[in-house]
Amino acid sequence: MIALKRFYFVCFVLLLLAGAVGSAAAQNPPAVRFPRASQKAMVMQTIGVTDVSVTYHRPPVKGRVIWGDALPSQADVKGEATLDNQNTRPKDAVIVPWGHVWRAGANDATVFEVSDDVLINGQKLAAGKYSLHTIPTKDEWTIIFNKDAGQWGSFSYDASKDALRVKAKPEWVSESQEWLEYEIPTVSANTAQVVLSWEKVRVPFTVEVPNVEAVWKAKAEAAVAANPTDWRIPLSIAGQYNAEKKFDDAVKWADKSIAVQETFENLRGKANILFAAGRKDEGFKVADQAIAKGKADKKDTASFEKRVADLKSGKM
Repeated sequence: MIALKRFYFVCFVLLLLAGAVGSAAAQNPPAVRFPRASQKAMVMQTIGVTDVSVTYHRPPVKGRVIWGDALPSQADVKGEATLDNQNTRPKDAVIVPWGHVWRAGANDATVFEVSDDVLINGQKLAAGKYSLHTIPTKDEWTIIFNKDAGQWGSFSYDASKDALRVKAKPEWVSESQEWLEYEIPTVSANTAQVVLSWEKVRVPFTVEVPNVEAVWKAKAEAAVAANPTDWRIPLSIAGQYNAEKKFDDAVKWADKSIAVQETFENLRGKANILFAAGRKDEGFKVADQAIAKGKADKKDTASFEKRVADLKSGKM
């Protein structure tokens, strides 16, 4: 009898749990992805150590008239809530009328994200995520970076949330681009050019990191401060300075690594920096220390020993 009661009790609890799970599932249905006519895409570029990305949806031209004047009935429309809504837009209306705010893509507003402060066409934009909108005209476009990055299109666009507006010169070409595309065709050590292309227009703007070295140094210092017992971080900084042939800075950071914890790796690293700097005598002394430490810690020192022997014999 007791066993039967226990059985009924367990069944009752399971039914309660099943009901709770079913209720939660009904209130929070799982997200389902469906195909879209304008598919999602992303382009990304690193400038120095600064990441820049544009996430957008790609509408097709599909035989439509993309650019031009709004119809008289649309003259008072602000934003694209009517202009870009297929249910309310007149059949003969252009897709993107001159002088109106446009999401510069399809579906969700296009998102521009940058990991550090940058200059856009020479004007400051703080690190962060922005919705990207435009106001196109035939001869000049306004590129808008808005702090509300989670909008659907430009329907709820609020100019008071703009972080930056810059001007861009459109380039009209003969060959039509069927699917809207963002690309980053031109890069340098501290700049990247972002280009929006659709139908017969290309609209470029430039992203610049004004001081790449200052940015990576600040990140490196922050990494060291956050991980004070990790000898590998200052050693990696030493390696970067060595690659840039800034040997005094490289030695300084190798010493900081050794001060945290003396290892075969950071002693070897310092010796190699000294060799690269032409300070061989100092390098040989540190190399001997590295080999001794490596053997004590049962590390494989064979290749480094050979390098040191070749240097001593003049083979390198």
